[in-house]
Amino acid sequence: MELLGIWIAAFLTLCIYSFLYKDNPFYRFAEYLFVGMSVGYGIVLQFHQGFIPFAWEPFAAVFTGGSLLGLIKLIPIGVGLLFFSGLSSRHTWLIRFPSAILIGAGCGLAIPNVLSADIFEQTHGTVVPFSVIHNNIAGLVEPIPPLEFYGLIFGAVLMVIGVICTLTYFFFSVEHRGPVKWASKIGIAFLMIGFGSAFGNTVMGRVALLIQRVDFLLNDWIGSIFYWIGSIF
Repeated sequence: MELLGIWIAAFLTLCIYSFLYKDNPFYRFAEYLFVGMSVGYGIVLQFHQGFIPFAWEPFAAVFTGGSLLGLIKLIPIGVGLLFFSGLSSRHTWLIRFPSAILIGAGCGLAIPNVLSADIFEQTHGTVVPFSVIHNNIAGLVEPIPPLEFYGLIFGAVLMVIGVICTLTYFFFSVEHRGPVKWASKIGIAFLMIGFGSAFGNTVMGRVALLIQRVDFLLNDWIGSIFYWIGSIF
């Protein structure tokens, strides 16, 4: 069975990479298989980890000697069932209520996390190097070697300049002329460096995935062929 799994994985890998030549039935087969298995796995996962513990079990508990307060849990179940009103052209307007609740709850949960990750943590990361520099100058921590200390100062100042200039580029309340124009141009340079780094990281991730697949084909798949031939002769 392990050998069969290796051959299936190798066949599907070759089917996916056959798209490098042109679109073909083998690639479409592997693509449709991946999408179908993903959807099927998601449905089963939602059923066992969503529907049963959060809908069916609370609903059944009300009628099996549970507290009457359990009836409150029927309210979100009923709201969730309103999503299926979209299947009826006459009652499709009812889907607005669960959609509004879902979007409102999602925004309420996401906004604090976004503020914490994209604003507070970023501000904290910009200020922390200056705190380290101050503590080193004041002798509150173990002294940092001079070369590393000056590098820390340079990095902290460069970070502040990059943050201010990048924010200036997105500041449209005043016309970009004079110092504001030059600051925004510097901000563009920092943005390009950031986008380039992100793109390079993405490319490296894809290359690492390619290396892993090639290693699998050479060592596991072709290696299993030689092992099978050797076991016969």
